[in-house]
Amino acid sequence: MTALGGMVVDRLRERAAAPARNRVGAGKVGGRPLACVLGDTDLIRPLGLAGIRCAVLARPDSPKAHSRFVDARVEWADNWDQTDRMLQNLLDFAATAAEPPILFFQNDGDLLFVSRNRSALARMFRFRILDRELIEALVDKSRFVELAHSHALPIPATTVVRTTGGPPAPDLRSAYPVVVKPLTRRDAVWRPLAGLAKALVVESPSAMAELWPRLVAAEQDVVVQEVIEGGEERVESYHAYVDDDGAVAGDFTGRKIRTLPPRFGQTTALEITDSSDVRELGRRCVDELGLRGVLKIDLKRAPSGRLFLLEVNPRFNLWHLPGAVAGTNLPALVYADLAGVPRPSAGPARAGVRWSHPSRDLAAARLRGVPTRRWLAWQAGCETRHMVAADDPMPFLRGFLWGRAKRRLRRYISASSLLERVRRVNTWPTDS
Repeated sequence: MTALGGMVVDRLRERAAAPARNRVGAGKVGGRPLACVLGDTDLIRPLGLAGIRCAVLARPDSPKAHSRFVDARVEWADNWDQTDRMLQNLLDFAATAAEPPILFFQNDGDLLFVSRNRSALARMFRFRILDRELIEALVDKSRFVELAHSHALPIPATTVVRTTGGPPAPDLRSAYPVVVKPLTRRDAVWRPLAGLAKALVVESPSAMAELWPRLVAAEQDVVVQEVIEGGEERVESYHAYVDDDGAVAGDFTGRKIRTLPPRFGQTTALEITDSSDVRELGRRCVDELGLRGVLKIDLKRAPSGRLFLLEVNPRFNLWHLPGAVAGTNLPALVYADLAGVPRPSAGPARAGVRWSHPSRDLAAARLRGVPTRRWLAWQAGCETRHMVAADDPMPFLRGFLWGRAKRRLRRYISASSLLERVRRVNTWPTDS
């Protein structure tokens, strides 16, 4: 049964991949360069929907490597600890291309990798990215606070706290409870402290005293902010691509629906909106900070209706998939400018288009008390999903489901083999 399942999946994969292989050349398809993606299917798919073929930095068994929009795989390397290897892998790939691929980067680690290696990468790739110093200021929350204050942007009251002084915990002037965020979030350091949450709520000085030794041990500097009341559904965002002339080529707004964990967690469900005040403040941030390229500006709406600026991310992100389906495909606009081809039409984005991460969102919905039947009805009407798409099934079928089945099968075989070896061992003689 297992072998038969594997044969079926392999045949489906061959059918899905055959058209792609027929269209691909040496790094160039139909006269157009490949998009080289440092990201996942939420970035690959909007490019693919625009008819853009992709190469992806991925392990062989990664779900994204099995997308029908992917024609080439670049050997994976970690964007924090293996940057020299990652750079060499990308340069080796680009050397095989008929013309320079166009580089897309989705996560903070990829953003910083591209920014800090821009000179070497620019010889072989095309990409659009902010000035290095501005990127460093946006990613480092202590510098971002100074930048926002200098431009009179509405951020929550914030204090930067360094752990270099060691214990005891600092005597904060902020009124508790407070929000604690890492200056620069790196999962390997932050997740042991906060799990999947992007921030921690500290309710009292005694709770801060309890947390402080762990921050010191991890050498994790933080910012401490006032709490803006309300759940994650009050977090809204402005998304745009601003060209080199400072013109907004395309933009849209959105809001979170659910996160996991429910407070300061990873987004599991969201929707595209049409919010005039979010767009207005977003464009103000663009003008004040001199932002160019692709960007995401996170805001939180207080119960009074006032919007506070939380952060600015000058990189591609998962919102670009629902944005593309809503009618504003920001990755395709960036690709068009860098490839020298006409831009696709952009917007206005259709409000109400939704995205979800199904497995995580089910857990998030349960934590919020949403009945499973109601969640299933909502999910059935969801226009876009992480990894799951009827016209591109292999990331989910072959990359996720089949990958999980193989791992379980290996564990079963290993356990069975161990049990058989134990059975063959002679028992010790006993006195009788």
